[in-house]
Amino acid sequence: MTVRKASEKDIDVIMEIYAKAREYMRRTGNTTQWNGGYPSAELIKSDMENGQCFAEVGEDGNVHGVFAFILGEDPTYRIIEGGAWKNDLPYGTIHRIAGDGTEKNVFATAFSYCLEKIGNIRADTHKNNLTMQHVLEKHGFLKCGIIYVEDGTERIAYQYCRTGEKT
Repeated sequence: MTVRKASEKDIDVIMEIYAKAREYMRRTGNTTQWNGGYPSAELIKSDMENGQCFAEVGEDGNVHGVFAFILGEDPTYRIIEGGAWKNDLPYGTIHRIAGDGTEKNVFATAFSYCLEKIGNIRADTHKNNLTMQHVLEKHGFLKCGIIYVEDGTERIAYQYCRTGEKT
């Protein structure tokens, strides 16, 4: 798959991908993450306007994955409990990653793209999102502690540091 910036013409397929991701989460025991239609079309459009929403396109020309990649400080990461970040160097954050279930390596594709931009990457996931925890750890992310997202719920915080970028 290739990665490109998502555009408004992608919004319908992106929302379908997120709906499929929510269904998958429910089937696999993660019943409380991404409730209430999260992420909303408004949030995705905002990500697009800020150049932070990316589409993963398969050989068939269709969008099969989506993620947000945000360079710079994430306010929800300022306070971490039960641990510490691996370093305080500039970083990018992967958020809202999902695939339609028809292509493999959605995370690997996004991760590779993000590593081209910066070698210090953070992410977080819900304690019941065992799939995402496994994928993050498989790609060398280390658990750093607990952070709290905007609605006050906790997430497991992870960080990946390319060699030479650890403190």
